[in-house]
Amino acid sequence: MKPYLLLVASLFLVNVVFAQSSTIKGIIKDNKGNPIPGVNITIKDSYDGATSDSTGKYSFRTTEKGEHVLLLTSIGFKSQELKIDLKGATLEMNVELKQEITELSAVVLSAGTFEASDRKRAAAVLDPIDIVTTASGNGDITGALKTLPGAQQVGESEGLYVRGGTAAETKTFIDGTLVNNFFFSSVPNIAQFGRFSPFIFKGTVFSTGGYSALYGQALSSALILESIDLPEQSSANLGITVLSGSAGFQQLSKKKNGSWGINYNYTDLSLAFALIKQQQDYSKPPRTHNVDANFRFKTSKTGYLKYYGYFSHNSLAFTANSIDTLGYRDGFSLANTNIYQNLSYKENLANRWKINLGVSYTNNKDDIKGNLQDQQENQVQLTGLEGKNFQLKNRGNYWNAKAVLEKKLKGISAIRFGTEFNQAKDQVNFRAFNGQLYPSSLTSSISSFFAETDVYATNALAVKAGMRMEHSSLLDRTNLAPRASIAYKISKSTQASFAYGIFYQEPERRYLPGYKGMDFMRADHYILQLQKVAPGRSLRVEAFYKKYQQLQKTGVTGFTETVINNNGYGDAKGFEFFWRDKKTIKNFDYWISYSFLDTKRDFLNYPYAITPNFAAKHTLSLVAKKFIQSWKTQFNGAYNFNSGRPYYNIKLDNGSYKFTDFGRVKDYHNVSFSVNYLPLLGKKDSKNFAVYVFQVSNVFGFNQVYGYKYSYNGARKETIRPPSKIFVFIGAFLSFGVDRSQEVIDNGL
Repeated sequence: MKPYLLLVASLFLVNVVFAQSSTIKGIIKDNKGNPIPGVNITIKDSYDGATSDSTGKYSFRTTEKGEHVLLLTSIGFKSQELKIDLKGATLEMNVELKQEITELSAVVLSAGTFEASDRKRAAAVLDPIDIVTTASGNGDITGALKTLPGAQQVGESEGLYVRGGTAAETKTFIDGTLVNNFFFSSVPNIAQFGRFSPFIFKGTVFSTGGYSALYGQALSSALILESIDLPEQSSANLGITVLSGSAGFQQLSKKKNGSWGINYNYTDLSLAFALIKQQQDYSKPPRTHNVDANFRFKTSKTGYLKYYGYFSHNSLAFTANSIDTLGYRDGFSLANTNIYQNLSYKENLANRWKINLGVSYTNNKDDIKGNLQDQQENQVQLTGLEGKNFQLKNRGNYWNAKAVLEKKLKGISAIRFGTEFNQAKDQVNFRAFNGQLYPSSLTSSISSFFAETDVYATNALAVKAGMRMEHSSLLDRTNLAPRASIAYKISKSTQASFAYGIFYQEPERRYLPGYKGMDFMRADHYILQLQKVAPGRSLRVEAFYKKYQQLQKTGVTGFTETVINNNGYGDAKGFEFFWRDKKTIKNFDYWISYSFLDTKRDFLNYPYAITPNFAAKHTLSLVAKKFIQSWKTQFNGAYNFNSGRPYYNIKLDNGSYKFTDFGRVKDYHNVSFSVNYLPLLGKKDSKNFAVYVFQVSNVFGFNQVYGYKYSYNGARKETIRPPSKIFVFIGAFLSFGVDRSQEVIDNGL
């Protein structure tokens, strides 16, 4: 009888409890109406709750009574608290959760931009290791960037030619401030390398158009470089090659809150030119002394003060057969001294404010001589060719200062604004064949103000909008340049974006001073992009259109070519493709880039709108890297192609410019190959590390033609070619204190 009574009592109590409890149920969805699984739903300060299933549904019972708070949490979504009143009945709560906007999950504003940085590893394209191990890049930043879509394979002149723009339309910035004379000084028909090592930078942003309002005075492109903060530990390095020798030291403080370092490099191409025949006959092969120094100091947990200083002196002299007078030779010599100083400061302030300050200074001196020589190397002066004997001294002083304030808003949205000041002082002394001196000087400044905002409506939708205003003291003009871009995340790894902007630039300084009433040159950019980024793989497709207005037109005044009006115009349109895969094959990395460019412009001395001689319709690069870990050896290969570029000979005839010759050179092909061996030096646990490099450019010796040069009277023309068909580089680079082999492996080599 007792067991029976206990059972009846238990059933009675259960009925009482259930009669007094409440049921809470519902469906959890996102703002697109998709169910969200795995959401934790609990009554705050209690143990009652449930988790949503794969359809977003949940249900649980509680004995709690009265007013309570229902708490909903899920990774990737904002937590939500809802007031509820429990009265012992069923309560249906259907809830929509908003996504938590974070840098890791948010859409990226990337139209027209390739970025490699710590912040955006998923979209990284070329980091320092990539740059120095790209076979056709020759260890040069811009050499490697030429394997990306948008950049042209121009080999007879330094600089980045992007989407139909000249090299002068691409500007370079280090830690936010403009760099003048980023490349070594120009030599006729021979491209020059960049002055700076890729290893001093931790971040690279290569914008092929539509870049931020924080930067200006570049019609086509901005190359934005960010220097490293603090090294991981003290180290030393030593480099020995058949062309150069280098040594450096980097000291990290005991508290690891500061560092300083110095590096020296000497390059002499005498041996290379003795073994590999050059088109030019060098009486003084290129020789360069480079010294750079740095210090970095951590001012707080989030603040850095950084300094980088650079000094370079280089010289060369050569002769080549004169195209104007058979049996004679044209002489050219150059001595250049360049000093660059950069000081920057960044700090996170209170209330989510951030400040970035920077100032840079460049002093550049070029001493150039030209002459006509006979076969005995005696300087001569022939009637009608007196202009070949001259001396030119260029002196330039350039200042750039910039201040940016940034305020983080809700989530990762932000607003930033600031000011920038550029000042340039150029002094040119041209001494003609008769000893007559023609001095000229030019001083100008540009004051800029800018503001932009990043608005992340959701993780899938972001907008960047900005405005830049610039005033030129030289032109006495002010411009107003709006910029905007929008990006939408189609899926977890796929997004579409669009960018628009107006960009202004002063006429090139080598054509100044010009006529009174000069104006800024202008380009309007429109860029549409589809990007898919997954671990180890990246796909980008872009279509673009650029409209040029107010381009500089030039004419000859005395010995110089100067701007005569701003009546030039043009456009550039095309599409680009980029695919990189580091995942399919273990320790194998490759990328493919293709660009189609249709461009015409009427500028400089062009008679009418034509395709400029630096623009190829089709450009293709294939880059591959295979790392064999057991050998600690990496094999790199690269193939570069562009369709034949146009060439023109334009002469002034009866007050107007006319073509005397034109055509298209043959297609450009280049296959390069390199091998890098990366052994440890010393014991197994040693942190001393070496890289041995063997590189061959244009392995198959293709006859590459960049264009043609013409005699004064146009009767003769000669091809413009690389200085040598094939170039071989052999070297060893030693690092003491830091083993970089794992860094190499981790970067997919």
